[in-house]
Amino acid sequence: MTLAELGYTAAWRLLRHVPAPLSEAGFRAGADLAWRRGGAGVERLRGNLRRVRPAASEAELDRLVRAALRSYARYWGEAFRLPALDPATIHARHSTATGLDAAITAMQEGRGVVLALPHAGNWDVAGVYVMEELRRHGLPAEMTTVVERLRPESVYRRFVEYRESLGFEIVAQDDGRRAHLALTRRLRAGGLVCLIADRDLAGTGIDVPFFRDTIRLPSGPASLCALTGAQLHAAVTYFRPGGWGATVSPAIAVPDRAAVPKATLELARAFEEHIAAHLEDWHMLQELTPGSRR
Repeated sequence: MTLAELGYTAAWRLLRHVPAPLSEAGFRAGADLAWRRGGAGVERLRGNLRRVRPAASEAELDRLVRAALRSYARYWGEAFRLPALDPATIHARHSTATGLDAAITAMQEGRGVVLALPHAGNWDVAGVYVMEELRRHGLPAEMTTVVERLRPESVYRRFVEYRESLGFEIVAQDDGRRAHLALTRRLRAGGLVCLIADRDLAGTGIDVPFFRDTIRLPSGPASLCALTGAQLHAAVTYFRPGGWGATVSPAIAVPDRAAVPKATLELARAFEEHIAAHLEDWHMLQELTPGSRR
């Protein structure tokens, strides 16, 4: 067993038994240490935040980076404790959650739904919240999502087991055929697919304007809707004191394959609006995928 796997295993087994205030203080301290030390990931985060706030002073940007790292640390602290939390408690602590009704209605009518999200807030918590909403509306509490394969494989397996313990069906991004079959099967059955969609990992994305620059966003969410007739929404999650919030956009029309670029542009605009409103909760420590025309 590698050192990384030992660390993750210990965290998932032990942190759920640590009092929450003590755990939260520890993760905040770790975030502050990362902020002071800097490094490649912190600098990429700083650059991405500067895209959104180009007029911010260096001091203002310092404070924003620190807040964003604390938010990211909160995500990890919650990840290690989440399997021990009751879904009803998670649902109750979503003090602001808006826009999901249209997606629920679509599924009640037998239509699949794709929720496309950026790396913001706690998307795992949001998944548990949405499945609890489905259950309360008499729908199957199920969803399918795609994850990036991590290295080493042992750590990747731990993450898959963690998300499967929350009730998610997980497929690997690099297993293209299996991912396509799982996603289309879920959508054609009138179910839910949730996809993180602010980086183009496959290299087949669409150029969109994004915070005064051009980047590529994945075409997958819109393409799946064009293929299966599913309904597309942008969804953004964020943190609140003692809980979480989530916003789901109105449905984005994808009547056919020709509409995929326009729908992806609408996703980008929805991401921009809600990331800007909760900027410290955007955990983008990687480089955004540059547009092909830059």
